[in-house]
Amino acid sequence: MAVGDAPSLAVPAAGRYRVDPQRSTVTYSGRHMFGLGAVKATFTIASSELLVADPVAASTVVVSVDAGSFRSDKSRRDDHVRSASLLDAATYPNITFTSDGLREQGAGWLLDGALTAHGQTVPVEVVIDRATNEGDGVRVHAYVEHLDRYAFGVTKVKGFAGRYLDLDLDVFAVPA
Repeated sequence: MAVGDAPSLAVPAAGRYRVDPQRSTVTYSGRHMFGLGAVKATFTIASSELLVADPVAASTVVVSVDAGSFRSDKSRRDDHVRSASLLDAATYPNITFTSDGLREQGAGWLLDGALTAHGQTVPVEVVIDRATNEGDGVRVHAYVEHLDRYAFGVTKVKGFAGRYLDLDLDVFAVPA
């Protein structure tokens, strides 16, 4: 069944799903060095539960990302991002998104919820622009743009680490 005018948004069968971390990616992108350089990195999904409801608007999502799994192309940067200067992964090991609503918008969906990182919870809209039934599960592409790290209390190293970041999610979920 397709939603709206977008054939790339297939509603999976109602039920519980879990994200397969081996077939999923969470990609971080931001700026550093006073906005002059781009940084791309990945995180690993630690746990998840997706409940596809009928009606689909009542669906819920809880996803936890391992803050210590931050990986870019520079191990020294990775150590710094995971340190107390930024993510403080030793104190705050998880970054968690919990949804509280799903709604259609244009040719996609918006997943309303809250993102908790570094001990702070901030409301977030996750844009879902693709969902396809694929083999034994469902593949979903979603993103969050212009997330403000200051809202999470991550304010150290101003100028050297960009204030705003984007997240790109390519998630494969299987029935639980």
